[in-house]
Amino acid sequence: MLKPRRAVETLPEYHPPLGGRAGLRCDFNENTLGCSPRVMQKLKSLGPEDLARYPERESVEATVAGHFNLQPEEILLTNGVDEAIHLLCETFLEPGDEVLIPVPTFAMYELFAAATGARIKKVLAQPDFQFPMQDLLNQISLRTKLIAIANPNNPTGAVAPPDALLTLAEAAPQAAFLVDEAYFEFYGSSLLGAWRDQPNIFVTRTFSKAYGLAGLRIGILAGTPTALAHVRRVASPYSVNNVALACLPDALTDTVFVNNYASEVCAQRDRLQMQLATWGIRNWPSQANFVLFEVGQDQARFVHGLRTRGILVRDRSRDPGCDGCVRVTLGVAAQTDLLVRAMGEVFAELGRISRESLP
Repeated sequence: MLKPRRAVETLPEYHPPLGGRAGLRCDFNENTLGCSPRVMQKLKSLGPEDLARYPERESVEATVAGHFNLQPEEILLTNGVDEAIHLLCETFLEPGDEVLIPVPTFAMYELFAAATGARIKKVLAQPDFQFPMQDLLNQISLRTKLIAIANPNNPTGAVAPPDALLTLAEAAPQAAFLVDEAYFEFYGSSLLGAWRDQPNIFVTRTFSKAYGLAGLRIGILAGTPTALAHVRRVASPYSVNNVALACLPDALTDTVFVNNYASEVCAQRDRLQMQLATWGIRNWPSQANFVLFEVGQDQARFVHGLRTRGILVRDRSRDPGCDGCVRVTLGVAAQTDLLVRAMGEVFAELGRISRESLP
């Protein structure tokens, strides 16, 4: 009888709630407007022959490297950050190795690492989701072969100081040290290039958030040329498709679009947090394009109430330390108008705020 590996049998399943996502989508941290007009023009220019050829990524990797002031050997284009995480795990983890993951965080670190047979060691965030620096240091051993950190973190929006990240990387030179910067554009601090002083550091970036290319599935894994040479041996040469490769250079050149969108989102993030504070709803500082706040035992009713009003938000109450919490993605001002009005109505229905306090 055919059976999977034991690590696969015991792997928790990840089921993103992607069905029926109509209305204002504030549940998956996507760009709420869409991609740059330049990308749409490029899409219109593609012909049948562009789809008939196998993808060639090298020239685009050189363009992307130049955009980030890196050398082409320092980056690998990937099928979203998910593939980058998967490749790191497949390249550097053996069964029985230890992986350190501060939680709550992005679920795919655990899934891809556990699939290799590695042992997952979760380190719970400090109160108010502060980075558990000392607890992580205490868990490092010679068996630690991967440390994965989202910065800013998802779903909390919290950040780890750069000096703390560098200290951790230095404390575990035998481990691949991944800093996932998926939300960099809403934060601004980066460890790109840090591997030149600390060669076990890897950085990932995605074009699914600020750039609005989630449907094209493209990201980067960056690190030392030596380390990435090992990763390339595991990677499929065709995992990034021709449409994504054709569109990415145009997305990168439209810096005005990306910067304006990120600036608007940050302003709306601050606006929502002030409104939540006015309502007396507990929430946590965020450096990403979303805000996590505490609804309590009515979180499922809250999410449903917004869905009936055409707005999707994400119930994060199953994440470690996030009982009763909901995460909402921010967009532009007009979308925040709709969001705040609907949230106020639902909070009033739940008895959390008075009708008189509705915006």
